[in-house]
Amino acid sequence: MPVTLEQGEGWCLIRMEGEVDISSAADLKKLLIDAVASGKELRVDLERATELDVTALQLLWAAEREARGAVVPVTLAGHLPEAISVAVSDAGFEKFPIPVSSN
Repeated sequence: MPVTLEQGEGWCLIRMEGEVDISSAADLKKLLIDAVASGKELRVDLERATELDVTALQLLWAAEREARGAVVPVTLAGHLPEAISVAVSDAGFEKFPIPVSSN
């Protein structure tokens, strides 16, 4: 499964691996909703992702916006792979909405 959710005491980690596209959009949406609803810090790990399609990018963008409204911190765990950075730019997003974690 390209999208998983891990939870700790004060955080949720959504990890994406390989290609995350329309075929995993429903799973990604559910996990993002669950993570934001938990009220815990949401961490997104894209280090092992090789591709995010526009659907995945839109879901991440919407989740960050919802989390911000709910005062739930959202951070990017690890670094943003070059391929994902290019996909974000190619999709027309000015900048990725999720700040990089200092962890």
